[in-house]
Amino acid sequence: MPDFSILRRPLFEVAHLVERREVSPVELAELSLAAIDAANSVLNAFRCVLPERALAAARRAEAEIAGGSYRGALHGIPLAVKDLMDVAGETTPAGSVVLADRVATEDCDVVRRFDAAGAVIIGKTHLPEFAYHGSSINPHYGPVRNPWDLERDTGGSSSGTGSAVAAGLVYGATGSDTGGSIRNPSSQCGLAGIKPTFGRVSGRGAVTLGWSLDHMGPMTRTVRDAALMLEAMAGYDPGDPRTARKHVPSYADTLDAGVAGVRIALLEDDGASLPLATPAVVHGLAHAAQALADAGALVTPLRIPEVSELELVGVGLLRMEASATYEHFLREQPEALGAPARDRLYLGWAMGPEVPLLAGQARTVLRERFSARLDGFDLLLLPGMPYEAPPLATMPAGTRFLTPFNALGWPAMVTPSGLGERGLPTAVQIVGRPWAEALVFRAARAVEAAVGPLNAPFAIPQ
Repeated sequence: MPDFSILRRPLFEVAHLVERREVSPVELAELSLAAIDAANSVLNAFRCVLPERALAAARRAEAEIAGGSYRGALHGIPLAVKDLMDVAGETTPAGSVVLADRVATEDCDVVRRFDAAGAVIIGKTHLPEFAYHGSSINPHYGPVRNPWDLERDTGGSSSGTGSAVAAGLVYGATGSDTGGSIRNPSSQCGLAGIKPTFGRVSGRGAVTLGWSLDHMGPMTRTVRDAALMLEAMAGYDPGDPRTARKHVPSYADTLDAGVAGVRIALLEDDGASLPLATPAVVHGLAHAAQALADAGALVTPLRIPEVSELELVGVGLLRMEASATYEHFLREQPEALGAPARDRLYLGWAMGPEVPLLAGQARTVLRERFSARLDGFDLLLLPGMPYEAPPLATMPAGTRFLTPFNALGWPAMVTPSGLGERGLPTAVQIVGRPWAEALVFRAARAVEAAVGPLNAPFAIPQ
């Protein structure tokens, strides 16, 4: 029987073994493919697997490393991409049947960058239709099960990515985040996941949901792994006018610089007139705040009513942009769309012509007010999801702490904060100012050092 235990080790640890030629990239690829073959019928994490591409990349990596041409931490490491990112020669349904026959003619920018780093792309992970749902609900391809509890949902829309990484099928995978879709499943699956600053990572070659809200980012089992993946993914792309000509720092090199003297606002009231979160999530938030304070950060409770206001604006913007993107399918093939996506698209379609102007104005005003509220602070600490993973293919309204930062475009990362009463993960979210991912990673690492990375109890079937 295969020994899959090495697949559960952190990416950065295995990268050192690969560099020293103590572990073979081909063996890792074969193990990952075998694990997916054994587990995917249970989890439904992968939409497609790419064995020929993966093994060719693994053999190439092995030969390059043996020849002294080591490219870095992702060289020879099995990764996956969310199935709204193009891989040349493969289809990109983005969770829908109306796009099921569209074959990509070239790789998306993120995949090109992974190839340049020598990574091994194993396959493409499931998502709800058009990435437009906060759970794994998909009437075409079925739901995705959570490795922490197979009767629980992974969250969405990067559902398959959350399940695949938490189950130890790959070392990391990509997500997209338009209203919380990296941070939601990362929270529910006990992962580290970051939505970087808008414009940090190219979206060229990825199916669009909201053009001004889409963010691409990594989901991994440790903060350091996420830092390594984001370094490879980030950078200016002349083919995507949303990307910025900003230097990409070595996030992993500064990860252990600490947070002494860093000023952190701790959200105590988001203005929603609701309980902040479940008791377990609140407990995890307090634990994270104490860990940051113990590490030398200056943590101050703060009321920020603009959080709830930005959520409303972000949801409105998403509805309008998504409906504009898929209007032709609503007009010509509404019966081919699943009800969850179709109903949400109709909501945006029904908005009046003045709403886009008003929403844009509101975003500008709230950005200024939010910035002023955080004057004197470097980071914001708040919950990721306000509850633990719900039953399979359900989602109570729960992205209230996530969507605001798509509207702002600021970097936001979730990292585990502990386990709830049912043994399900809880998470905190750390938000920084634009382009401050390095500081966000440092704070997340301080929390991780106190909590420790979480390991799902899922066992790959033998």
